[in-house]
Amino acid sequence: MTTAPPDSITEVPRPAPALLAPSPTSVPRPAAPEAPPVRRVPLVVGLLIAVALAGHVFASYGAKPGVLLLLGLGLGVALFHSRFGFTSAWRQFVAVGNGSGLRAHALLLGTTATLFALVIGTSTGLFGSAPEPSGGPLGVGLLLGSFVFAVGMQLGGACASGTLFAVGSGQTSIVLTLGGFIAGSTLAAWQFDLWKDLPAYEPVVFADHIGWFGSWAVTLLALAVIVVVSRAVQARRNPPPTGPVPSARTTAARVLRGSWPLAAGAVVLAVLGGGVLLVSGGAWGVTSAFSLWGAKLVSALGGHPETWTYWQKPTNAHALSGPVLTDKTSLTDIGIMIGAAVAAALGGTWALHRGTPWRTAVAAVVGGVLMGIGARLAGGCNIGAYLAGIASGSLHGWIWGATALLGTWAGLKLRPVFRLANPKPGDGVC
Repeated sequence: MTTAPPDSITEVPRPAPALLAPSPTSVPRPAAPEAPPVRRVPLVVGLLIAVALAGHVFASYGAKPGVLLLLGLGLGVALFHSRFGFTSAWRQFVAVGNGSGLRAHALLLGTTATLFALVIGTSTGLFGSAPEPSGGPLGVGLLLGSFVFAVGMQLGGACASGTLFAVGSGQTSIVLTLGGFIAGSTLAAWQFDLWKDLPAYEPVVFADHIGWFGSWAVTLLALAVIVVVSRAVQARRNPPPTGPVPSARTTAARVLRGSWPLAAGAVVLAVLGGGVLLVSGGAWGVTSAFSLWGAKLVSALGGHPETWTYWQKPTNAHALSGPVLTDKTSLTDIGIMIGAAVAAALGGTWALHRGTPWRTAVAAVVGGVLMGIGARLAGGCNIGAYLAGIASGSLHGWIWGATALLGTWAGLKLRPVFRLANPKPGDGVC
């Protein structure tokens, strides 16, 4: 028998991390810097705008639009304080294998799916609303649109919800993304006849076949698989950690000033998104408002968007003919921007960022246009199709997410053209 010399070192295998333990990263995550002082002037201005607008909406249009605006304000606060992102989460996972953002998505999706099953499964609604799932057709438009949208996300620097809360916090380059987003959405609505008849199958909503409990169980099982796979990928690739953001030092202060853990943000967003469903009867969405805002602008400039086929559909025609502040999606979108501004001022980080490099500016506009077109082709964005679709037990939400991962890979290949950096394994943070 051969024995090892007494001075040799025998490597002891490391035990596999427990399921709920943090996944490994190449280096520990740096400590978060201290949050700067409260920005008092932007805070006061943001609060005054919020109060004045809420008072106007409640007085002029009633409780239902007013509550939707308040829910939007809450969404903006939660999005900013948790820095809950979709663009960065997919970029970090595809580029270096950090799946922390993807697992936060799973928590958001699972919690939202639970609330949707309770609300829709019991036909519970407020203000006379009848809650319905968000099912979308399965076809060329979905595949092409989600792919194009994901490419646009990586060029524009934000997703649909991320664009809104970044604009609210004063990020100038993302204002350009929003402008491109509105332009792309308006262009897609104008040219609706070119893509409305793309081949597609009817929506597949799991609850129609296995009931709401079965749909909920299948959704949670699929999300659990995503969590396990993302942890395995992260353990194999050992990526850098995500970068910290300025944070208050005490737990009580973090509630108001940030930063929130991603898990806390996911739960709060799910509850508020469930509130939108409960109040309006439909899931939280973002991008349909951009088409409406663009059409309103075209009309103000002397155009006639009411003659476009897109705006002749009954639901769309009703939105176009009414005030913006009666449109569900516009109310929550506006609320998100104002809520994010208030949250950024409380966190001390609200600022108008100037001096955007021209390549970044071009990427922002191009990315926004691509997202606007992609969202209309796919019937929704990372919120209206991905989040609302999966939470509703609709197959199109899963297809949107899978195709968006492919689009993210393509977007990462294009980012260096505009001198936009991608995460690398040797980075200190990603």
